[in-house]
This record gives sequence, structure tokens and C-alpha cells, in this order.
Amino acid sequence: MDIGQITNMMRAGVMQVFILIAPVLGAALIVGLVVAIFQATTSIQEQTLTFLPKMLTILAILALLGGWMFAELRDYTITLFNQIPRL
Repeated sequence: MDIGQITNMMRAGVMQVFILIAPVLGAALIVGLVVAIFQATTSIQEQTLTFLPKMLTILAILALLGGWMFAELRDYTITLFNQIPRL
């Protein structure tokens, strides 16, 4: 195994993490922005107000996309295990 193979495996792993976490982080970012705009327009500066909407959004995204995330992670793991004999 040379440094190129290790680099490619690490790059693929990091990209897989980015692909899996992007929908969750994107939804949380959008909800946080909407709540922040709401807080700014109404002058409500409660720090705990953003917690519940973000938590519910993240749980909903995980419920909707959890199967897809698991399938992607399973496929990546199978690909890694199939590469073991070539290393």
C-alpha cells in the first residue's frame, strides 16, 4: 500500500462524511437563520428559542433521510471491504 492509496481512501471517507451530513447541517442552518431573523424583527433575544426548532428539524431530516444515509454508508463500507484483498 502506497501513500496514494491511503490518500484516496482518506479523501473518499471525508467526502462520504460531507455528503451524509450536508442535508442535516443545511436544514439546521436554514432554521437557525429563520429563527434569528424572527428574533431580530420581534426583539426577542431568548437564546433557548432556537434550540427546539433546530432539534425538531434535525430529527425530521434524520427520519426522512436516515434510510438513504444508512444505504450510502453501507455501500461505502462494502467498497472498503472489497478493496482489502487489493491492498
